[in-house]
Amino acid sequence: MTSLFQALMIILNVVWFIMIAHIIMSWLLNFQVLNIRQPMVAQIWYGLTRLLEPIYTPIRRILPQTPGLDLAPLVAFVALIILQRVLINNAGFFYGY
Repeated sequence: MTSLFQALMIILNVVWFIMIAHIIMSWLLNFQVLNIRQPMVAQIWYGLTRLLEPIYTPIRRILPQTPGLDLAPLVAFVALIILQRVLINNAGFFYGY
């Protein structure tokens, strides 16, 4: 069970870093620090977007539509942090205590 706990934590940490990269890159694109017409920037942006769309899409269906403001990444980020905390607080279950 320890390896299951560690695998779950690694997966959540990887998703956390991907979400942080996507959020920071969206800011840089919106403030025109990065240009989407550059091939490498476009490739990274579309790759991150394709990775995170399966997470964001169900959240967008539940949330009310807010024009110009996408709250799905914020909700997903908070849910990810809560899930990590729940796993950490219940680590004794995985370790057999």
